[in-house]
Amino acid sequence: FAQKHNLLIHRHVHTGEKPFLCSHCGHRFRQKYHLVSHQRIHTGERPFVCVSCPKAFRRKTALTVHQRVHTGERPFACNSCPK
Repeated sequence: FAQKHNLLIHRHVHTGEKPFLCSHCGHRFRQKYHLVSHQRIHTGERPFVCVSCPKAFRRKTALTVHQRVHTGERPFACNSCPK
């Protein structure tokens, strides 16, 4: 691992440790990022807003996928047919 922090996070995979606790429902997470993203379910926060329409999302990855609706980008193609 290039950074000690990444090694410490990875070790949770082997120990089963989930040190980050949701104060709303008690669900536990290995990484703080996953806790923060999860807590948005309880708060309703949707910080990732589409610039082309009023839709907003809890996760940046969901916004990225949504933006393809506007751009027409289709990055995955079938090897067996033209689709």
